[in-house]
Amino acid sequence: MALIGTLVAESLRVGGVLEDVVLTVHKIARDEVGSSDSRHPIAWTFLDFEAADEDADRLASSLQNGLDPRGRWYCEFASDTETFVVFADRVFRYPHGDPAGQGEAAVHGRSTGIPVRRHDWPE
Repeated sequence: MALIGTLVAESLRVGGVLEDVVLTVHKIARDEVGSSDSRHPIAWTFLDFEAADEDADRLASSLQNGLDPRGRWYCEFASDTETFVVFADRVFRYPHGDPAGQGEAAVHGRSTGIPVRRHDWPE
């Protein structure tokens, strides 16, 4: 079993480091998905990754410490049974199919200014 997720490289704060977790990157892609009226750059770099299930807590902690709190960013990853939504100030972990867990993450995302259209993590 593995954790599967996508990290936007631009979401890391300057000086942010992801360490102590082995990530296997399956794909790196760039796309223009930001907007000129936001605090995000227009072009984003997506890293589709995989990590070992036993590294879930360590990965969440490393992401939380590495994400830029000023940029309204998050990183979502999932195991076969759970979803993790990581913000710079908070980590949400809930079983797939748990609308309450997904709802809490969505409420927090909205409170940080993340547009609802970006709340693409699974229930």
